[in-house]
Amino acid sequence: MTLSRLADLRALCERLPPPDEEAAAAAAARQVQLTKPEGSLGRLEEIALWLARWQGRALPRLDAVRIVVFAGNHGVTRRGVSAYPAEVTVQMVANFERGGAAINQLARTAGATLSVVPIALERPTADFTEAPAMSEAEFLEAVGLGMGSVPEGTDLLALGEMGIGNTTAATALAAALFGGEAEAWVGRGTGLDAAGLTRKRAAVEAALIRHRERLDDPLAAAAALDGRELAAILGAVLAARLRRVPVLLDGFVATAAAAPLAKLSQGALDHAEIAHLSAEPGHRRLAERLGKTPWLDLGMRLGEASGAAVAILLARAAAACHCGMATFAEAGVAGRV
Repeated sequence: MTLSRLADLRALCERLPPPDEEAAAAAAARQVQLTKPEGSLGRLEEIALWLARWQGRALPRLDAVRIVVFAGNHGVTRRGVSAYPAEVTVQMVANFERGGAAINQLARTAGATLSVVPIALERPTADFTEAPAMSEAEFLEAVGLGMGSVPEGTDLLALGEMGIGNTTAATALAAALFGGEAEAWVGRGTGLDAAGLTRKRAAVEAALIRHRERLDDPLAAAAALDGRELAAILGAVLAARLRRVPVLLDGFVATAAAAPLAKLSQGALDHAEIAHLSAEPGHRRLAERLGKTPWLDLGMRLGEASGAAVAILLARAAAACHCGMATFAEAGVAGRV
C-alpha cells in the first residue's frame, strides 16, 4: 500500500473495524456447554474467544498461520550499542533463508508459513542521535511494505524482527511514547557489558533530547526513532486490524513497534496479543502500559519471532479444545446443577 503523508496513516488508524462480538458471544455460549467445569482451561478459554472475536467465527480456524520476520539495519550501531556488528543482520537473514535459525525450526513445529523480509539492509537508517532515523517518506514506505505483507485469508499472524541495534530503537520509542528516564527502559539487548550498556543509555538519552519536539506525535516519534523493520511491523499490525486478523507480537521490539497505534487510537491493539515476556527489562513496563499480559514467560530474548512461534502452539491448543471437545449433551454427561 502506498502512503504519501503521515496524515493518511493517521486517518487509517482512526477508522479501525471493531471486533465481531456476535461471534465471541456464540463462542462463549459454546464454552459453557463443553465437558469441563466452566473456566477450567483458564487462559486457553480466553485465547479461543479472542480468536473467535477477531476471526468472526464461533469456531475459529488456524489453517493459514503466518510468521513474518522483518529485518533492518540501524545507523546508531556505530555508537557501540550492540554486542554484535551490524553485518550480522545480513548474515542472519541468509541463515533464515537456509533454514538454519531457531525460527525455522519453531515455525515448522508450529505449522506456520515463514516469510523473511529484509528491508534495504545496505542502507541503514540514520544515527538517530544526530538526525531522524528516517524521513517521513522512508518511514511511510516501510509502513506500506508491512501493510502489504498480510495476505487475504490469514487466520493468525505472528510478527518478529531481526536487526542489530533494534533494541536501542525500541527502547527510545517506548520511552518517547510512555515517558520515564532512559535508564528505566534500557536493557542489555544482545548481551552488552557494562560499558556497552552505558553507551546504549547515552544514545537513547541523546535521541530523546534531539527529537523532543516530535515526541508528542506517535507517528513522528516512530519516524525519528524507529528502524525500517519496526515501521514495517506497525504497518503489518495495522493491515491485520483492517482485515480482522488476530496478531501475535514477539517480544520487546515487536511490541514497541506496534505501540504507536495504541497511542493514536483507543483499542487499536485489541486484536494483538503479546506472545511472551522478553527478558529485556523494558518489555514488562511496556506490556503494563499497554494493559496486556504476555502469554508466556520463558526468559527468551532472541527476537526473530521465536516467542511468537511458540505461542502459536498455545493458540492451536486453545482452538483444538474449543472446537473439538464434546458438549455435555453430545457426550451424555450430566451438566452442572
